[in-house]
Amino acid sequence: MNGYAVKRIDELAGIHGGAVKLAGAELGVEAFGLQVLDFPPKFAHYPAHDHAEDGQEEVYAVLEGSCTFDVAGERFDADAGTLVAVGPGRKRRIEPGEHGVRILAIGCSRGGAYTRPDDFRLAVRS
Repeated sequence: MNGYAVKRIDELAGIHGGAVKLAGAELGVEAFGLQVLDFPPKFAHYPAHDHAEDGQEEVYAVLEGSCTFDVAGERFDADAGTLVAVGPGRKRRIEPGEHGVRILAIGCSRGGAYTRPDDFRLAVRS
């Protein structure tokens, strides 16, 4: 990124029906992954996953609403103002609370360059 960029969350390009907003791509951030997760109540499509293969650590900052995290089988509730850090080999899943949840997700691999996955890139516009 050169200089600076300003975007409103609700104006970011999204994937998965808008549930994942491509904050890093929209802002031109190249050093780490940055997404906004907007999950409505009862959203069940966020897959349990880990980053053992790519070594990526993730930090989740709950911005609005609430959710339940499941990290390696340990479940705990999180609401606005909560930060959760998850290491690469830990399987994680997020279940939104009764009013949904908005989370800022930040991730990068230890000691390695970040490469944005293809499905988290902005579509080429013509």
